[in-house]
Formats: sequence, C-alpha cells, structure tokens
Amino acid sequence: MPVRLLCVGLATVDLIQRVTRLPGADEKVQSDTVEVAAGGPAANAAVTAAALGAEVTLLSAVGDHPLGALIRSDLAAHGVTLIDAAAGSAEPPPVSAVTVLSGTGQRSIVSRNAGDQAFRVPDKDLPDADLTLADGHHPLLAMAAARNARRLLIDAGSWRPVFAELFPLAEVVACSADFRHPEAREAREAPEATGGTDATAAGDAATATAIGAPHVLVTHGPAPVTWFDRLSGTSEEIAVPPVTAVDTSGAGDAFHGALAVFLAQNHEVRTAAGYAVRTAGIRVRHAGPRAWLAALPRAARPAPGSS
Repeated sequence: MPVRLLCVGLATVDLIQRVTRLPGADEKVQSDTVEVAAGGPAANAAVTAAALGAEVTLLSAVGDHPLGALIRSDLAAHGVTLIDAAAGSAEPPPVSAVTVLSGTGQRSIVSRNAGDQAFRVPDKDLPDADLTLADGHHPLLAMAAARNARRLLIDAGSWRPVFAELFPLAEVVACSADFRHPEAREAREAPEATGGTDATAAGDAATATAIGAPHVLVTHGPAPVTWFDRLSGTSEEIAVPPVTAVDTSGAGDAFHGALAVFLAQNHEVRTAAGYAVRTAGIRVRHAGPRAWLAALPRAARPAPGSS
C-alpha cells in the first residue's frame, strides 16, 4: 500500500524561461524555452512525492481565478489531490517568474507569494496521512494540519513567525544553510565574515539548537548535508554525489518531497536523507519543471526491503 502524505503550503503559477544570459537594466533577451507549471515548495514537494508512488493531498490556497486552473490541471496530471482553502476567491494565485541560465542551471526568481493572505481550513476533514509536510507559507493551514499530524516534517525555507509554533511539533526540520533563525542569526552569519568550514559548522549547530526538533537537516547545495540528532546528541555529514547541474529550480522542493516519502516508509532519517539527496541530484540534471520525473522510478525509488 502506498504511503499517504499531506503537503501544506504554497502553490504558485510558475513561468519558467531558459536564457543564455541574463538581461541588464532596460534590456530584453529572447528566451530559449518557455514552460508553465504549478510551483511553490509544498506543491513541488507534492508532485515529487506522487511521482515516487505516494498518495498525496495538497492543502493550499489557489482560488477560482483563471490562473488557478493552470495549478489545478498540473497537480491533477501528476496525481496530486488538491484541497483548496481559497475556493470561491476571485483573486489571482501567487505567481513566480523563473529565469534559468542555460550554461549553469542557476536561476533567478521574482515572485509574489501568499503575502498576508489568510485562509482557514475548508469545512471538511483533513485526510488521514502517515506524514504531514508543511512549508509555513499559509500559517493557519499549517497550524491546523500540524496539530492533527501523526508525524510532522517542516520545510524551513526562510524564517516565518509561524515556525515558532510549528518547530516544537515537528519530528524533522529541513532547512538550507541560508535559513536564518532569529536566535542563531549571529552564529549563522559569522561564516560569511570569517569563512571556513569550522565557522559553517558552528552556524549549522546553532541553527539546529535554536530549532530544537529531534532531527534537523541542513543542506548546502552540492556540499554534504549535515544531520543533527538531538536524541543522541550527535551530528554527521551525509554525502552529496557530484552531478552536472543544468537546472537547479525546485531542487530543494524535490529533496523535501522525497524525504517525506522515505520517512513515511519508516526509513531512518539518515537513510531517508540519502534517498532525498539522490532525488535532488536527478532533479538538477534535467531541464524544465517536470521532465525529470520520468527518471525517478528506476533511479530514486528504494529497492523493496531496503532501509
């Protein structure tokens, strides 16, 4: 039986264009390709999880604006069930303009996220899920889901006030080295001034302590992931195999979606993070928002009985 996941958070309309160079001020450049897909941390994680075989529901705010149809159709096409807390709203959904540099896979993003929009959980029961993943973009939705979660995974992209309430409920928190917890900001910013792996490690440790969850994962792009296990008081690095990146958009979201699946399958955190690292590696080797999913079944799913 597939694991059941509830993803809670941001769903956007992503307009993705690939260019050979970024334009300067008051300059236009011709893009090589144009694609439109659902985006946002929770939505991308949900699509990744569904591609890995999970039964996935996304709780988000999309609404009835015509742009919302683009999100709904993309999610449906990839096997994600949407619970729309903004049903009946005529306001446009969040939109992101993503520009990917063809030569390096690096991206620039201009977005209008959920902002100060507040949506409550629709008048229907949330699905029973083996694990809930929340990105904090819709605080009311995140808290409602977190309080009812069997197990809670937090995608801490950037600091949001709701994290102060979510972190104590979480089993695992995953963040990047760019994450700035207010109680660890000074330690985290020290490496930027002094440099060196020791300073980076100190910043990671301060962040994990401030978060306080049983397990904290700190990603560093192509560098190893640092895992902090508060229960044992230990930390270790999880290797990231080298890959040639052609598109880094959504790599973190792919990591979180895969991590959710493998945690829900009851793999230990280190093993689940290793699978998630490999999934993100597949993501960055493929151009475009969805073409990479075809590589997942043979390359990222764990073998039966593996742990």
